[in-house]
Amino acid sequence: MTTLLIAGATGLVGNHALLMALADERIARVIAPTRRALQPHPKLMNPKADFDDLPADAPWWNVDAVLCALGTTIAQAGSEAAFRKIDYDYVLAVARRARAHGAKAFALTSSLGANAASRNFYLRTKGEIEAALRDCGFVSLTFVRPSMIGGERERIRPLEHFGMRMMRIAEPLIPRRYRVVPAERIARALIESALAAAPGCKVVESDAL
Repeated sequence: MTTLLIAGATGLVGNHALLMALADERIARVIAPTRRALQPHPKLMNPKADFDDLPADAPWWNVDAVLCALGTTIAQAGSEAAFRKIDYDYVLAVARRARAHGAKAFALTSSLGANAASRNFYLRTKGEIEAALRDCGFVSLTFVRPSMIGGERERIRPLEHFGMRMMRIAEPLIPRRYRVVPAERIARALIESALAAAPGCKVVESDAL
């Protein structure tokens, strides 16, 4: 059975993934480093972690696969630099440490339109982290690229909330690629990709979710 590390377990997608992983009989142990404590569970190891200073040699890096749901918005982060720290620096730090300890599979919540050559800072950052992860040496790498993510967040993002409402109203007219994707579907795609650990790099686009 698999030992899975979940980065971003307190977020919308990450929390769904955590609950699914704890209930999945194929997963023996779940490691979820977080700043604030999670509800205890027999399968869960929840080390307190400062993502600005992650330990390099903690034993809990010894996992089979990593599911990464770390992410924010520029508006929520407060600046482009703060956004990049979370969506690029933190993600890459987790990936490098897990890979150094033998993790073979890595699955990331990316974004529709991720492109390292994009003029849009958000999409360019998403594309750049995908490129950096390709250089980490994982046997299996998956990028899940949803459009807008649907679900109830602990912290409401007003513009995103309004956008989702409008998109739901107009959904019959919107191409499937651009429709709101429930967080549960993204979490399920991440888990299945991490467990399958298929060799190579796979991209799961929004219309496939």
